[in-house]
Amino acid sequence: MTARDPRPVAPPGPPRRAALRMLAVMTRDRLGMISDAVDRYGDAVRIPVGHKRLHVFNHPDHAQHVLADNAGNYRKGIGLVHARRALGDGLLTSEGELWRKQRKVIQPVFQPRRLAHHAGLIAAEAQRLVHRLRQREGGAAVDVVAEFTGLTLGVLGRTLLDADLSPFGSVGEEFAAVQDQAMFELATLGMVPAWVPLPRQLRFRRARRELQRVVDQLVAARAGDADGQDDVLSRLIVSTRAEPDPRVARGRLRDELVTLLLAGHETTASTLGWTLYRVDREPEVRHRLRAEAQAVLGGRLPGYEDLHQLRYTTMVVKEAMRLHPPVWLLPRIAVAPDVVGGHAVPAGADVVILPYTLHRHREFWVDPERFDPERFDPTRVRDRPRYAYIPFGAGPRICVGSNLGLMEAVFVLAMIAREFRLSTPPGHQVVPEPMLSLRIRGGLPMLVRTVDGGG
Repeated sequence: MTARDPRPVAPPGPPRRAALRMLAVMTRDRLGMISDAVDRYGDAVRIPVGHKRLHVFNHPDHAQHVLADNAGNYRKGIGLVHARRALGDGLLTSEGELWRKQRKVIQPVFQPRRLAHHAGLIAAEAQRLVHRLRQREGGAAVDVVAEFTGLTLGVLGRTLLDADLSPFGSVGEEFAAVQDQAMFELATLGMVPAWVPLPRQLRFRRARRELQRVVDQLVAARAGDADGQDDVLSRLIVSTRAEPDPRVARGRLRDELVTLLLAGHETTASTLGWTLYRVDREPEVRHRLRAEAQAVLGGRLPGYEDLHQLRYTTMVVKEAMRLHPPVWLLPRIAVAPDVVGGHAVPAGADVVILPYTLHRHREFWVDPERFDPERFDPTRVRDRPRYAYIPFGAGPRICVGSNLGLMEAVFVLAMIAREFRLSTPPGHQVVPEPMLSLRIRGGLPMLVRTVDGGG
């Protein structure tokens, strides 16, 4: 059905009188609220939440329409709108011509030839992580999410900024405060004024000041020789010089760097955490990973040419991202009226594509809750709709660094699987935390031991 169909209908869903109850549920369990609604009402659902109505669409055709075919009719929506107060108008939250300019500046850095150059830097950072894990072998549990956060920030600094981010070790904590505030504003629909001195809002203000201090230091260290380099930091410094107002230029530069620091490390760290959690529960997967790493790499560090040979490792990472997509929520606001899958979408409506539920759609995924890397055997992928799997988003606004993040996750997983058996302590419960990315609440403690001949 197209937008010219004279009889589009509103999606089904809970009655309007349930709005306050649904708002309370969203505060406690965002994933559960939307998943339950999709299970009950189908691929198109209208959920009353406070004074809003969320139009949730859960079919690959719906995702293709909203995110790609008619993407020009949609701007960033609930959640990302609220994140703008922390992130400003960076690549994640900006719109229109500003977004197109930002994307044009940063896109060349992620070309394949650049990825080949970055492979060695990623492997070197991963080797440092391996060394740290060796030192913890047989001891108390290690929070691997914290370790991965440090690793991904190190990779980000070396590959995209040509900078050492180790002096800014608290950046991960600052971004946690930013995400907590963004999700609080989402859950309350922005009805709590920013000036109210709640503890989380005070933490957010401190975090925002600290992040601004970090990016100011990075810019100051580079400003004198930005013209001679071609990393992201230099490209951003040069691009903002065209702004006639120096204050606007400084603001743009801060916004874009803060966004890069968040998006450049958060999704990959979360993906690695979820992947190790799943691998720990699957002995056969664990043994196959180790066997492939030994066969492809032997005892050396991976290089770019190894990426396509680490085929099963890549399948494992992709399956982990299916069940725990780093971009779990793709919120949009309709600019003009539209019709999605035969359902009316009024202008100004909040529209949600949820990879978390789309990746569990029973029409496209057999036994969807089961962890099965074989789903991503290349011969099976051809039979699946393109938009049934969108862990990094889709359409014009697909994550610009997705290939770099995937390579990083594959290399790190292979190097860990080759040497270690990581396991969660008995009785530990892993709980998803849907923030701007899908995190593991409280981190992921794992016991470290090196593998012997039997694995």
